[in-house]
Amino acid sequence: MENSRRNMKKDDQKNQKTPSENPIDPDKITETPHILPYAHTVGGVQIKPIDKGRVKGRAVSSMYEQTDMQLNQIRKQIELLAQQAKDIHKRVIISERIYEADMSFEPLVGFTYHLYQKGDGAFVVSMVAPNEWGSRSPYTFIATVRMLADHTWEVLEEGEIDDLL
Repeated sequence: MENSRRNMKKDDQKNQKTPSENPIDPDKITETPHILPYAHTVGGVQIKPIDKGRVKGRAVSSMYEQTDMQLNQIRKQIELLAQQAKDIHKRVIISERIYEADMSFEPLVGFTYHLYQKGDGAFVVSMVAPNEWGSRSPYTFIATVRMLADHTWEVLEEGEIDDLL
């Protein structure tokens, strides 16, 4: 029994770890390696310094591309609005000329009519289309129009309209 106790003591002494001294300088180790700005193990992610000039250059280039795209979109919207304004102005001029014109009938909403200018400068609204006059029209064709529900006129076909604007 005593032998077994001696053997157990020897085993306990073997299992007990003797304090050893860390060969790494304590200034070069940390208790919290996860907050280091670099990899702390061989298998860690490689961290390379970035070229700040290249990063800024790409960012500025992307910014210019994005703003140019937005400016082009705004430019197209402005062009569309300008065209719509021209079309409305054209409709107003045509409508004014139609209501000043000689008309021997009452125009109906949704029907197509034709605006002509006489040689003396007066205007006339007719149901006769420019191609229905035969070889020679007695008037200068201005526009083919359709009366809308609000009693304005939609221009379907233009003739010598530029002289009116």
